[in-house]
Amino acid sequence: MEQSNFYAMMSRMKYINRWGLMNNTKYENLSEHSLQVAMIAHCLVLIHNKKFGGNLNAERASILAIFHDTTEIITGDMPTPIKYFNNTIKDAYKEIENAAADRLCSLLPEDFRKDMEEIIKQSGKDDIKLKRFVKAADRFSALIKCIEELRMGNEEFREAKNGIEKSISDMNMPEADVFTNEFLPAFSLSLDEMQ
Repeated sequence: MEQSNFYAMMSRMKYINRWGLMNNTKYENLSEHSLQVAMIAHCLVLIHNKKFGGNLNAERASILAIFHDTTEIITGDMPTPIKYFNNTIKDAYKEIENAAADRLCSLLPEDFRKDMEEIIKQSGKDDIKLKRFVKAADRFSALIKCIEELRMGNEEFREAKNGIEKSISDMNMPEADVFTNEFLPAFSLSLDEMQ
């Protein structure tokens, strides 16, 4: 039996810090971010199914979200203003991400590769429908980070918060509106206020 390094590489997500260009009061790593995105993506799909008559797989959205940034184990976290500076950089980075995904999948036993490649590349059956929920959850996670930093008095995140709120609004997702109204306000509360 051949040894696989894939899951050991996945465990290195905890070493990839996010928000590298920002002054943080608390650093957030890729593992923390991915767990939060998974929970929010699951919630958004449940909202879709329960409030808007959808029939999508919330658990599949969660697993896509857990692995949505795993290529950053190889590439590191590219700050958004750089990643999307222009189409040339955006396209080049997409190629780098695809190569990183291929590299990670090559660490798996052969019989696992297709399954994990579909998850990491979000290319499985019906994943196209779930991608927007993962993207929205990713943005909500970033927004929550901004809210937390601002609660700690860190004004460094003020403009990022405004931009992320606009990007969520621009998605025109009724599920995001429900999350914003029903769940997001609690992230501004202290523990005592939540209880």
